[in-house]
Amino acid sequence: MIEQPEQRIAVIGCPGAGKSTLATLIARATDLPLIHLDAEHWQPGWVEPEREAWLARAAALADGPHWVIDGMYNSTLPARLRRPTLVVYLDLPTATCLWGAMKRVRRWRGRSRPDMTEGCPEKLDAEFVAYILTFRRRIRPLVERLLAGSDVRVIRLTSTRDRARFTAALTHGELAAGVA
Repeated sequence: MIEQPEQRIAVIGCPGAGKSTLATLIARATDLPLIHLDAEHWQPGWVEPEREAWLARAAALADGPHWVIDGMYNSTLPARLRRPTLVVYLDLPTATCLWGAMKRVRRWRGRSRPDMTEGCPEKLDAEFVAYILTFRRRIRPLVERLLAGSDVRVIRLTSTRDRARFTAALTHGELAAGVA
């Protein structure tokens, strides 16, 4: 039996950038298992797990040989960015991300979206908006440091046009063989 090389693709970026949608397309194109960190993290009713249990769960997920994982979760980012063979970094402008989050809320208001735990209806509160508005100033430098200190291949998408081109390439099978 020939063992396949490990393939792990992390999709990261600000909320509202389109991580879950893109991760779903990548998983379909590559036949890799898809892990949405939102669905793994949240318990019904927007209940967060204990910190140590969450860190252990995220590390266990990242230890798998084959996956596409989407999500940020800053506390787990250093450990997760040591594992991928490819990082797709949605480094989009703040306004684009805020607009994406608002569109998502409008679409899923009062319901749990497919990449979220059942019992966590979509919402947009002040804390979440503040996270998006401060992401480039507070979180992006951490991401940049972690990526700079890594030898992992990074595909950085900095505009909706970049994201659309990458999505089109996936949809047309141009990247399906050997994305990572």
